[in-house]
Amino acid sequence: MRFAAGVEYNGARFHGWEIQQPEIRTVQGEVEKALSKVANHFVRVITAGRTDTGVHASGQVIHFESDAPRSERAWVYGANANLPSDVCLSWVQPVSDEFHARFSALSRSYRYVIFNRPVRSAISVAERTWVYRPLDEQRMQVAANDLVGEHDFSSYRAVACQAKSPVRTIHRLEVVRQGEEITINVNANAFLHHMVRNIAGVLIAIGSGVQSPGWAREVLELRDRAQGGVTAPPEGLSLIKVEYPESLIDFKY
Repeated sequence: MRFAAGVEYNGARFHGWEIQQPEIRTVQGEVEKALSKVANHFVRVITAGRTDTGVHASGQVIHFESDAPRSERAWVYGANANLPSDVCLSWVQPVSDEFHARFSALSRSYRYVIFNRPVRSAISVAERTWVYRPLDEQRMQVAANDLVGEHDFSSYRAVACQAKSPVRTIHRLEVVRQGEEITINVNANAFLHHMVRNIAGVLIAIGSGVQSPGWAREVLELRDRAQGGVTAPPEGLSLIKVEYPESLIDFKY
């Protein structure tokens, strides 16, 4: 049978999602070890999106296959009993063989949180990026509006990005301030490597007054990563949600 599952993790002490060398701690490695213990056989997991070192997730989705006779509750609680405290399964449900965690996804949503005050904070430092210069969230939103829609995001992806096409569609890009926190919320059909962090870097430069709001579009139109802004730190970035067709998965979770 094929199962879908939700995964939450704090990425601060992980070297990203994807398994690398055996001695390197990754989220995928921990999840596969835990599920394999519950299944009593090796379990390989497929993810909706690979996250980098230091990036978090509250809405990551995976799928895996097993013939082990386990209930949904047994998968969740059994896996969590074998997982470290900074990663857990939030739900498990059976799905058809047509479901694929990556290729069936309609959209993905990320959140980037900025702590904006002159003095750094000692609280939740892994969940927020500190920017000491004052940021104007309204300027950032004006710039963000120019990135909504289908574009060639070559200037906003990592040089090492392996995606075949740089074209992506951003459905929503919002900048919201609540007190000393500024949150960048972005939803798109898919993302390129470092795309959200590069967007955040450009918006931070604009919000601080270093660049004009029109710079976001100028960078976009150059289609050249070398002409883009600084890649923002991974702290503060979280994968929030992955959306799928209702015909493939039950959205009760």
